[in-house]
Amino acid sequence: METRRITVLSAGLGVPSSSRLLADQLAAAAERRLAGAGYDVKVDVVELRDIAVDIANNFVTGYAAPRLAEVIAGVEASDGIIAVSPVFSASYSGLFKSFIDVLDPKSLDGKAVLLGATGGTDRHQMVLDYAMRPLFSYLRTRTAATGVFAGPQDWGNADDGGSPLSSRIDRAAGEFAGLLAGEQPGRKPAALESLPFEQLLAGISGGR
Repeated sequence: METRRITVLSAGLGVPSSSRLLADQLAAAAERRLAGAGYDVKVDVVELRDIAVDIANNFVTGYAAPRLAEVIAGVEASDGIIAVSPVFSASYSGLFKSFIDVLDPKSLDGKAVLLGATGGTDRHQMVLDYAMRPLFSYLRTRTAATGVFAGPQDWGNADDGGSPLSSRIDRAAGEFAGLLAGEQPGRKPAALESLPFEQLLAGISGGR
């Protein structure tokens, strides 16, 4: 059974946060879709709030602390990313952008991405197409056509007068799962095995 690794990035600042709640629902829906298609799924959820100090220090020192380095490596090794940010001043949060900025710009090339955002009013939902999507397009990702915005009226409400939140999540998760099917161009190649010098020398001698 093939495995798909998904890294979930939540830029929520509160505890609990609506961004984390949306991220969890998107991840669960994507996992169901992929499991139904015969894939084993590994999900790693990252609360950017927990590494905010490390992100800031990285800008000043150029050094990634162990936890931040671990998260960066996890993003690079993942097949897909679910990225959810709260909206501030009609754009993604500074914390969210700061984390993206510490990544190698080429590390997201070809990866499948599902976008989500939360805000206090539906006027903010345009952040998906006018801020987040251009950012990930610049990073050359394969982004699901449907992004999911959740406002206050979506929580605990079965019908928001249009498309229920659960339906939007399911549709977006289906598109994301479709991107994760088959060969993954964004997967980081496995590291080459480092052999002891004696073994390398023996191999050379044996080939003569």
